[in-house]
Amino acid sequence: MIVVGEKPAKFVSDRIGFGLCPPYSAMGIERKGEIVAAVLFNNFEGADVHVSIAGQGWTPGFMRAVGHYAFNQLDCERMTAITEQPAICKIAKRMGGEVEGRLRNHFGLGRDGIIIGILRADYRFGKFARE
Repeated sequence: MIVVGEKPAKFVSDRIGFGLCPPYSAMGIERKGEIVAAVLFNNFEGADVHVSIAGQGWTPGFMRAVGHYAFNQLDCERMTAITEQPAICKIAKRMGGEVEGRLRNHFGLGRDGIIIGILRADYRFGKFARE
């Protein structure tokens, strides 16, 4: 079941190891009362929204919901993910994302952030054309 609110936001924050400051919105997959995967949307900048991704067991339906929120409701052209985790890079690439660069020491000394851009036109879980 897809859930929204503080429970998926806490899941993401716990997994990435630091809290994210509001305003944000979050959605997750809940199984047997526990969040197993989630995305937190923040730093909305009109054409772009940053996403923090955590968990496993991502379903095509959840991926469609993520795309619908970013590209239809927020009307963004892209989502930007920054991570140091190879598993998160894999999820973002599965969505249609491409590695665009790195932020040196983004997560602390010697811990670079990998920047992944996920464009509306390249999103693999639904077409979200401009109207």
